[in-house]
Amino acid sequence: MTDHTPTMTFHPQPTAGTPTPWAFPAAERAALGNGLTVLHCHRPGQQLVAVEVLLDVPLAAEPADLDGIAGILARAFSEGTDTLDAEQFAGELERAGATLDSHADHSGIRIALEVPASRLERGLTLLADALRAPALPEDEIDRLVANRLDEIVHEQANPARRAAKALYATLFDDTDRLSRPRNGSAETVKNITRAAVRAFYQAHVRPATSTVVVVGDLSGTELLPLLERTLGGWSGTSAAPSLHAPVTADDTGRVVIVDRPGSVQTQLLIGRIGPDRHDPAWAAQILGIYCLGGTLTSRLDRVLREEKGYTYGVRAFAQPLRSAADGSGRAMLAISGSVDTASTAPALADTWTILRTLAAEGLTDTERAEAVQYLVGVAPLKYETAGSVAGTLADQVEQSLPDDYQAEVYRQLAALPTAAATEAVVAAFPPDRLVTVLVGDAAAIADQVRELGIGEVTVLTS
Repeated sequence: MTDHTPTMTFHPQPTAGTPTPWAFPAAERAALGNGLTVLHCHRPGQQLVAVEVLLDVPLAAEPADLDGIAGILARAFSEGTDTLDAEQFAGELERAGATLDSHADHSGIRIALEVPASRLERGLTLLADALRAPALPEDEIDRLVANRLDEIVHEQANPARRAAKALYATLFDDTDRLSRPRNGSAETVKNITRAAVRAFYQAHVRPATSTVVVVGDLSGTELLPLLERTLGGWSGTSAAPSLHAPVTADDTGRVVIVDRPGSVQTQLLIGRIGPDRHDPAWAAQILGIYCLGGTLTSRLDRVLREEKGYTYGVRAFAQPLRSAADGSGRAMLAISGSVDTASTAPALADTWTILRTLAAEGLTDTERAEAVQYLVGVAPLKYETAGSVAGTLADQVEQSLPDDYQAEVYRQLAALPTAAATEAVVAAFPPDRLVTVLVGDAAAIADQVRELGIGEVTVLTS
């Protein structure tokens, strides 16, 4: 037996390197011969290229009694072309390793393509064919309409969807497209035919008023010639860009209860409209709203979830609606969550107390510092993929914002004082100017909610 004491060799502890400065990626602009605007951003290493096409087809352009036709058209872009039927088109996308998604919103139709950089030309060719000559086959349009009608039935059973529908219908005038479901109601969707979709496409879809955003590793790719060979073959008449009507709403404090007899939970949605991204206060508003309800440690969650146990979580958010360069756009400012039925009135009472306390005492420097640390610190991870960068660039185009807008917002967030964030969030949620929608058992909650004095209570039974 030997007397041996093992030894360990310790290597020097690694030291942290110098942080690399980060800013939101800058994009370059160009235009194709057919009038299509191009934004492109080279992101080395991002071999999955993201392409977003913005079509100037706002929901306000939908014909009377055909709400939802823009959504049907958006879905139909992947249902074949003049040379490929729906099955063949899907097969070609799969062989290219590509995905194609689309949706319609108040500002227009968005089509998103993701494709490996090595197959970018094939992906762009398929996208161009879908835009240039969508087949819009009658049987597929009928199927899409039937699918949408089925979705509406399921949405009626979804408390969060019903709350959103009721809030928009309450805030906005009946003549404003914002007041009605984005993808149409059963009454309007059933009127949609292949002929109507074809006419809508021909009237509104053209390259001259559209924009394509391309983000990814474009090394060795002559992008503009490639785009000319593909999307450049899409032709159409010239037209002026759509003008969005100013967003107005009645935010008189009131309560709408959507009755769900026997429900054991109540869905809460408290909202109004406020400044959108064109307003100088937007960054401060985002910071203040994050402190109020952006995370598990925010004020709303700290009280309603951690202290009182009313809910699994409550969130506050700001979502742009329609935006225009003249500043007439607005954002939806809202607080959303769900509580058990018996806790409905207490949860609302505590929410109003939180808002009044916030107005009286303001945010703390600690809340502000933690929010800035997260919002600014997580940005490099948030925009790690080409798709996230393309989506934000497309949002900026859609909302008539400058290409460096997001980078400027992060600079503002880092420098904002606590007082500015307090002022913005207090202005966003004045306790006497909030519309409250509750989806739950009216018989169990209506009387207690009336006693809170937060506004006249209306019960909807359908």
